[in-house]
Order: sequence, then C-alpha cells, then structure tokens
Amino acid sequence: MINGLRYCQRCCMPETTEGIEFDETGICRACNSSEQKMHINWQARRKDLELILENARKEAIKNKSPYDCIVPISGGKDSAYQLHILTKVYNLKVLAVTFSHNWYSEIGWYNLLNCLEQFEVDHMMFTPSRKTVNLAAKNSLSAIGDVCWHCHSGVGSYPLHIATKFNIPLMIWGESIAENSGRASHFEPVRKFDRDYFLKISAKVPPNKFAKNEEELRAFQVFEPPSAKECEDVGLYGIHLGDYIFWDEEKQTEFIRDTYEWLEDDMEGTYKGYKSAECSMAGLHDFTNYLKRGYGRSTFHASMDIRNGLLDRSEAFELAEKYDEIEPSVLQYYLQITGLSKDEFYDVIDKKRLKQLDGKEVSVVSKKYKKIKKPFVMEFIENVREKVKKRNARMENK
Repeated sequence: MINGLRYCQRCCMPETTEGIEFDETGICRACNSSEQKMHINWQARRKDLELILENARKEAIKNKSPYDCIVPISGGKDSAYQLHILTKVYNLKVLAVTFSHNWYSEIGWYNLLNCLEQFEVDHMMFTPSRKTVNLAAKNSLSAIGDVCWHCHSGVGSYPLHIATKFNIPLMIWGESIAENSGRASHFEPVRKFDRDYFLKISAKVPPNKFAKNEEELRAFQVFEPPSAKECEDVGLYGIHLGDYIFWDEEKQTEFIRDTYEWLEDDMEGTYKGYKSAECSMAGLHDFTNYLKRGYGRSTFHASMDIRNGLLDRSEAFELAEKYDEIEPSVLQYYLQITGLSKDEFYDVIDKKRLKQLDGKEVSVVSKKYKKIKKPFVMEFIENVREKVKKRNARMENK
C-alpha cells in the first residue's frame, strides 16, 4: 500500500486503476461487479447466448460459409476455455485467428499448438517481423507507457481484417470486461463493440499517431483495422462469453489443465502461473503498470482472490508487495532490442507516472540476471543451430 493513495475498502486496487470508481462505502466497481454476478439469472443469459450462436450458425449455412464465427486466440487460458465451450459444447464451426506478438514463451507456444490439436479448429495467424516488433516496443514506452502497443493493436485489428475478408460477422472473446475491471460492471456494461473497441480499451493510440514518420507508418499500417464501412458491410459484431456464462478463472483453469493438458508457467511479477502465460514479456508489461500506477499484476491477482474468498486483505497486500516491485529479467531483453539504457527506460516511464503518485515512493527491487531471456522462437532457432553444429562435428570426426 502506497501512503497517500486511496484504495478500495474491500480489495487492493488503488485510485490509479484505469476507470476505477468507488461507491459511497469506498468499494470499487470491480468488487461490486463480483457481487452482481451472484444476482444475475445466468440460465436466462445462457439462453441468450444459445440464440446468438444458433442464428450465427443459420446465417453461415445460408451464406455457404465454412465458419460460424471467429475466435481470436492466443493459446492462453481463456482461449482454451472459449474453444471448449464453442466446439465441444455447442459444436460450432470455428475459425481460430491469432495475432502473434512474436514474444511467445515456450509454454505459450505449446499451449497454442495444443489448443489447435485438442479442438481441431482451422487456424490463421499473422506474425509481424522482429524488426517491426522491436521498433514498436521502443515507441510504445513513450507513446502509451508500456511496451505492448503492437499487441494491443494487433489483437484488435487482425481478427477484424479476417472477418471482413471472409465475411464472418460474429467474433467471440472470453472474459467480460466487467470481470475484475474498473471500466465496467455487469450492471453497467461496456460500450457496444465496434471497430475501435480495442483502440479505446487498450491500444489508446492509432497507427497514424503512433508512427513517427512515413516509413514507420507504412510498417505499422497492418495495425489499422478495416474501415467502418467494411465492418458494416459484413454486419460485424462481437460478444464476450463472460457476459453470458458465469466466469470463474480458477475453476476454468483447473478444468482445461486437467481435461486438455493446458500448462501454467512461472510468471514474473505475480504468484499465479496462468495469466498471460503465452508471452515472455508479460512481466515487463505489468512492471511498467506498477511504475506508472503504483500497482502490478500481483495486486490485481490478489484483489481477485479477495473477491473469490481465497485471501483476506492483509494477506493480499503482503503478496502484492512481495512481487510487484521486483524488476523483471525480461527488462534486459527489452533494453537490448530497443537500444535504451536502463536509466533511459526509467526516465521515459517516470514521465508517464500518474499525478496521484507525485511525491510518493514506488519502490523497486533490482536484481542481476545471468542470462538474457529471449522469446522462445529465437532460443529454439539458436538451439537447433547448435544441435546441428554438434551433429556435423561428430560426423566429421568419424
């Protein structure tokens, strides 16, 4: 807990949380939303979902489309559960679509491929070049105060491009924004989905504002979603399963782990191993949030556990303090690909600190790491090369 900040009276979320609102008793909207879930008629919501899916199926058959819907997937816990519900429970014909941030971890890559095999879905993926990703990561720090603009933008734009090009109107995501977010609740839902949904929610800056010159704009053009007219012509609309079925991350993660052999990972910045397990850079994303807002992923997870009755508030704050302030090992890789020094990194992110943190200490625990942690695909390539070199050397010595 940072002295001088206002916190929810029930959980650990501070006033610096984006979109947070406190009621007259000092309880945040996310905590109120968790209570609202207990008073929703989920059977009725489920029937609404079934009607949407059935209409999508009929429309696809009418248009002779091979797919009933698009499911944007990363291979994460929500992806696996979405595909379980849609393919195993409702027998939909799903086109899985992945925007790759090109920062996949080894466990994340396994989970993605495992999903494709387990649920037997057709799959399309776009992977931006390493050069484009590195450039975007550098620009992202000063533009939006984290390193992940290309991912925030890509997960919104690429599935829309596929939807409009192949005339597949329905897009289905997993967790509702009312889950653990300060920006909405189940009784005060988020704005209607449109082409700018992810721009408003996470990307914040469109490509033409993000690029610093014409050459960069050309490189980032793929992150621009299709036009409003293209989306309207297809009749594009999106839903979140979490608005129609009772969403329980812990229970669902245990289910996909035990049923489909989905794997957790050792995640930096938190004590849970399932959130953003597909990304090797997740720890840095969460660390920048801690530096500019005063809380990280561990605070977020601890607050979830309070709402679920797994922790009391004092235990949650102890966990948050233990993990949030640790400088992640992947910072070394980020500095390598951007050419920034550590001092430059901290100078840039310091300018993004919220005003509520002025004059307040946000402590950081720096560690020395022996090896630079790279995305899995880079390490995989290097390992294969080394393996082949050793094999060739053995053959020459025979």
